[in-house]
Amino acid sequence: MDQLVEIRDLVKEFYGRGLLARKRGAFKAVDRVSFDIRKNTIFGLVGESGCGKTTVSRALLYLDPPTSGQVLFDGATIGELSGKALRGYRRRMQIVFQDPNSALNPKMKIGSSLEEGLINLGVSKPQRLKRVEEMLELVGITPSHQDRYPHEFSGGQKQRIVVARALTMQPDFLVLDEPVSNLDVSIQAQIINLLLDLKERLSLTYLFISHDLNLVAYISDRIAVMYRGRIVELGSTEQIMERPVHPYTLKLFSASPSLHGTLQGSDKAQEGQAAEESTGGCPYAAQCDRRDSDCLEQEPELRDIGEGHLVACIHDKQHNPA
Repeated sequence: MDQLVEIRDLVKEFYGRGLLARKRGAFKAVDRVSFDIRKNTIFGLVGESGCGKTTVSRALLYLDPPTSGQVLFDGATIGELSGKALRGYRRRMQIVFQDPNSALNPKMKIGSSLEEGLINLGVSKPQRLKRVEEMLELVGITPSHQDRYPHEFSGGQKQRIVVARALTMQPDFLVLDEPVSNLDVSIQAQIINLLLDLKERLSLTYLFISHDLNLVAYISDRIAVMYRGRIVELGSTEQIMERPVHPYTLKLFSASPSLHGTLQGSDKAQEGQAAEESTGGCPYAAQCDRRDSDCLEQEPELRDIGEGHLVACIHDKQHNPA
């Protein structure tokens, strides 16, 4: 099977605390998201803060199970698995979090931190020690440093250690949730190059999550653009970068002027937009300069405008430069 990960109509709802919040109903952080990730490729998920990127990743891994929809991994429906079968699939899916400082226990030596998952799998002590040494060396950390604590390492080194910990489980699939956003630019490049090297050496598949469109484009084979819990554009990197169609994607380009740029000043605007109530039409209509009366009434669905390039805009054809 060519597809390693398949997401089908994924929905994740949250209820606020208190009786009043319950009466208002659920907030849809992720709304009918669907995409596939082919084996040995990198799928980029991009959008501003609060759009639902991390929620998708946690639902995908069943760290926070989806409200509805399906997640298929290597042909198996994750929601239908339990017990030993579920643990086996979870071992094959690992995540690298944004902040290595919160991902590592400050009171635990890094060698012990890397051993934890292997202990849960029942791996013998000699095999654990060998695996830990191999993974540390693979990510560029001297194995003899495994008796040190996290505070004895730099930010870039700690992120390498977090990557090594994920690799000890010998996964097929890694979720990389903003893995370089907390690092200096020079260190970011080193970590990105490391991730690309590991992908080739270990035949890994990645879901790469970021708010930086150009960074996602640099590393990814395919890209999905998210806005307020929905995917508004999806296609190959070439399609998204050379022929962007959705007005929100164009906005991300205007906010990300350089190859290593980031979306400056957009987070507060996104948080404010997320607080708006949906009117039943296009969720981006209030910010869109091409909206008309139809946009306020029709909810656009993702549709193929050619060669697998999907766009959720009722005016996609007349504005498609192709």
